[in-house]
Amino acid sequence: MKSIGKPLLVSLMTALMILPPALSPSALAQTATPQSEHHVVSTADLQKDVAAAAAARRANEAKVEAFLSTPRARQELKKVGMNYSVVQRAIPQLSRDELASLAARVDKAQKEFQAGSLTNQQITYIIIALATAVVVILIVKA
Repeated sequence: MKSIGKPLLVSLMTALMILPPALSPSALAQTATPQSEHHVVSTADLQKDVAAAAAARRANEAKVEAFLSTPRARQELKKVGMNYSVVQRAIPQLSRDELASLAARVDKAQKEFQAGSLTNQQITYIIIALATAVVVILIVKA
């Protein structure tokens, strides 16, 4: 057997004396508890988040549907050969992000129209673009 150098032997002995207290059950429990508390999410918090996401989705769906279901929007869609019922069925199939993006566009278009910064022709183009986006997204997903 080869002999171990004195400095290495001293290092090993020191490590063996330090490790047992550090690995004791009480020491492990003290270090594990605070970390695990920070990573635990309560069921109530999860339910709140899910409910908020569902409410936001319903609000965005309603906003897009309301905009595209107006008589003017239906008329413009009909002029370009788009069927509103196809668009209406496609809206719930959009992802959360797609729906949020379209709802934001609807908000912007409505604000600009109310402010008088959009012409009738521009509103027509926005209606057609939004409806087309809904249908294209649906087709791409299929």
